Amino acid sequence: MTEVPSPKQMIESNKTARELFYETMANPNRKKFGFGQKLAIVNVDLQQAYTSAAFKTSYQTHPLQLDFINQISDLARVNALPVIWTHVAYMQTAADAGVWGTRTDTEDSLQNIKFDSARSKLDPRLQIDRGVDAVYTKRMPSAFFETPLQSLLVWHQIDTVVITGGSTSGCVRATAVDALSRGYRAIVPQECVADKHESFHFANLTDLALKYADIVSVEEVIHWFHEYGKVCGNMNTKKSGVARRVSVDDSQQSLL
Repeated sequence: MTEVPSPKQMIESNKTARELFYETMANPNRKKFGFGQKLAIVNVDLQQAYTSAAFKTSYQTHPLQLDFINQISDLARVNALPVIWTHVAYMQTAADAGVWGTRTDTEDSLQNIKFDSARSKLDPRLQIDRGVDAVYTKRMPSAFFETPLQSLLVWHQIDTVVITGGSTSGCVRATAVDALSRGYRAIVPQECVADKHESFHFANLTDLALKYADIVSVEEVIHWFHEYGKVCGNMNTKKSGVARRVSVDDSQQSLL
């Protein structure tokens, strides 16, 4: 029998997920995918079930998350780049939730987010232009799964997907992995994603950074838009629908 050298043993550590994330970001093990020529903003599941304190399933990581998302979505719109919003909702029987909907069955369970319910509705603080933006209802974690997202991105000749929303460990991660799998550069601005627990949040940001997506500051995304606007000559902040421009410096609680 041929002898095969044993693989390296799994590394054990007493460091927290947050500490490992910062360590990874300070010492990257790969070059960035970088921004391409054209991007789309994909805002994942920013619905009241997850953004409103009226529901047990809500969570928040950065207090200015929705402000930042409104800002970069507006910058995309001004530059004639696509903005997509997804939310999950199911039929009354929840048959369309499949096996994913069998984990629990309480009023707070995923499969009990019904069409047109308060939990299914996108947060009213979001500045959505329904005449221009695409709004998709999805059933499964990835924004790509059984939605028209891929066709929309192909039509607009998009090569980069900026992913926001929640949860970091669930639908954001699934969308980022699917984006990479389909040949897109996946960008995740860390102030724009959230999760229920910092361990889930930072562990998944770390794994995304190592393998599947660039984890960047929201200011890097904003900077890209300004450079894109200079090149294309169509940057017009007067057209902006954002009442107040926010920057990372506005918040003393920046995660960077």
